[in-house]
Amino acid sequence: MPDARRDGARDPAPERRPRPIVERIGLAFVAGLFGAMFGGVAVAAWIGGEVFLAAMGAIGCLMTVWVGLLTLIRG
Repeated sequence: MPDARRDGARDPAPERRPRPIVERIGLAFVAGLFGAMFGGVAVAAWIGGEVFLAAMGAIGCLMTVWVGLLTLIRG
C-alpha cells in the first residue's frame, strides 16, 4: 500500500474556531491605529508634495483598515 504522505495527500485541516469578540475588537483597534498612522503619512506626504509617498500611504491606510474590518466581520 503506497504511503499517503508521499503521494502529496495532506492531513485534514483542523476545525477552525472563531476568535473571541474581545480579541477581534482588540485586533481591529490595532489595525485602526496603524491605518491612522498610514493616513497621517499620506496627508503629510501630500502636503509636502511627495505624490508617490502619499499614494503609498493612502494604499497602506486602506488595506490596513480593510483587514481590520474583515477581522471584526469574519471572526
